[in-house]
Amino acid sequence: MLFAFPLLWAAGAIAAYYYCQERGIPWSTALLVLPAFLLEISFYFTLGVDRLRTRVEKLSPPVLAALLSLAAVLPYTLAASAFGTFEWYRFGSIAALALAASFWYVVLPHRPSIDLVYLILMAVPMLFRLFPQLYPSPISTIPLATLGVLMWFRTCLFAMVSVRPAPKIGFGFWPSAQDWTIGSLYFLAMLPVVGAIAWFINFAKPHLHYTGWERVTLFTIATFFGVLWVTALGEEFLFRGLIQQWTTVWFKSEWAGLILTALLFGSAHLWFRKPFPNWPVAGLMAVGGLFYGLAFRHTKSIRTSMVTHALTVTTWRIFFS
Repeated sequence: MLFAFPLLWAAGAIAAYYYCQERGIPWSTALLVLPAFLLEISFYFTLGVDRLRTRVEKLSPPVLAALLSLAAVLPYTLAASAFGTFEWYRFGSIAALALAASFWYVVLPHRPSIDLVYLILMAVPMLFRLFPQLYPSPISTIPLATLGVLMWFRTCLFAMVSVRPAPKIGFGFWPSAQDWTIGSLYFLAMLPVVGAIAWFINFAKPHLHYTGWERVTLFTIATFFGVLWVTALGEEFLFRGLIQQWTTVWFKSEWAGLILTALLFGSAHLWFRKPFPNWPVAGLMAVGGLFYGLAFRHTKSIRTSMVTHALTVTTWRIFFS
């Protein structure tokens, strides 16, 4: 792991360079905020790599929770100081959120009811769009709110995986050979079903977003791993790794757990695009959630459903409108 972080920072800098070219952002401006993003992805990387995370987990829960709280405010402090937008009330709000998320399982017992309330806590900042308010950017093309979303995902997941800790569900960044194979097969099985529904509800039509095979290849790879390691990791951990397993136990039926979780996954997308509630999109996402749940059920590893999920979102973003 000696060279892992330098390689990670180099990859982050390269990704930032191409993002700046795509959005017309001066490199001198991007350099102001780059350290904050590199710091955040370093914390996020520690969460997803077993060898690094197990070292952190040797700390006592109160110490680990305190470090998570400290790590939550550092990227904001770097970015806001660089842009001259630092505000103590924003700093305090971020710290308060992080303290609540980090110390939840230090203070409260490990019970299903406590877990459910924690999931609501996780959802509240996202539903009320708090992070664009807490991470304002003086330049619209630099999404500082992304720092807040990553921080929140990382802090909450760290608390549930390492402070709680979570059940064995294959949590991590890199899928095994079996995860890649099974996840891809479920994606192929899902594609005609979801594609037909998406066409019918006018959600997606074939449309290549980039021209030239080099750009298509580059952005396809970047999109896939971005979705795999952020969106799919977070959502599959919550919906398949936790909720699907909980509901399976509560209803004493794997199929009941799978179907109910898929419906909950679909309902979480009622806010996707206007108008609210967007029932057609919620239905489409619920169907996708069924296939993600089947992929997870096959291996009992969220890395399998992460592959199915990431392939689905990447295909939509690159090849459809």
